[in-house]
Amino acid sequence: MSQAVTARPATTAFPVLGAISFCHLLNDMMQSLLPAIYPMLKGGFDLNFAQIGLLTLTYQTTASLFQPLVGHFTDRRPMPFSLPFGMSFTLCGLLSLAAASNYAALLGGAALLGVGSSIFHPESSRIARLASGGRHGLAQSLFQVGGTFGQALGPLLAAFVILPRGQGALAWFALVALGGIGILSLLGQWYRTRGRARTPARAAVAAPFPRGRVIRAVAVLLALMFSKFFYLASINSYYIFYLSDHFGLSTRQGQLCLFVFLAAAAAGTVIGGPIGDRFGRRRVIWGSILGVLPFTLALPYANLQPPSPSAWRSGWCCPRPSPRSWSTGRS
Repeated sequence: MSQAVTARPATTAFPVLGAISFCHLLNDMMQSLLPAIYPMLKGGFDLNFAQIGLLTLTYQTTASLFQPLVGHFTDRRPMPFSLPFGMSFTLCGLLSLAAASNYAALLGGAALLGVGSSIFHPESSRIARLASGGRHGLAQSLFQVGGTFGQALGPLLAAFVILPRGQGALAWFALVALGGIGILSLLGQWYRTRGRARTPARAAVAAPFPRGRVIRAVAVLLALMFSKFFYLASINSYYIFYLSDHFGLSTRQGQLCLFVFLAAAAAGTVIGGPIGDRFGRRRVIWGSILGVLPFTLALPYANLQPPSPSAWRSGWCCPRPSPRSWSTGRS
């Protein structure tokens, strides 16, 4: 009789965990290049704000809505080498954006970036969990920190690499994608040779909470996540334009201010885990959502002395709790 492989590694595989977190950094860094160059695209293609919004919608639709479908499929049929395959879409998206000569090509490049992200996250999160050796909180924290710092690096690289050289400089980041594909191929081999990439046997598990309570909790979490990422997507897409229009900042200066915001969000992710362990995850979740409200209301009245104080405080109040923290029943 075949026996399902369910045992976790005896110890945390830190090299694997570090590698998948680094690839998460690379992936999210490349993804964040798109909103960081919106001012360049707006000027170069004479776009209006509705077209900028459609670019964001195209990317977010493919990056977010496809992700549960990919996760559902790989839960049934784990695919260790889907990781380099997904980053190949990101590579194609970067090259498409670099060579785009019309708005339709920009939409296609944004869609390819989103598909790459949607394929990457489910299996990479699974590898982080397998490499944890049972220390799932540590693994998810390191994995999430890699992604948030990658998002923060995007505007910085756009300011100093792409802006001086133009749209075509995006193609240089295809080399980063190639490096990520190489690392992810090695991780896929680790995943497969250790027998983890097998369809798990379904076992009856007693539900710890009533079904109605679980449905209500998931509905609340979905509403909170929607509000959080609606806010973040709006800042990512339009913050640079706002700074340019109201304060006369250059595109590079606006990208640096966006970096401050995203770096604060990364710092919030780092400290969010320990604070949640100390004060309770439910308080941290609600605080991270509602805590941003006063700073958001103050943002239109903020000055630049020091640069965008409400922005970095808003980012700091927007940590990204790990999926384990959101799904656990202990709050």
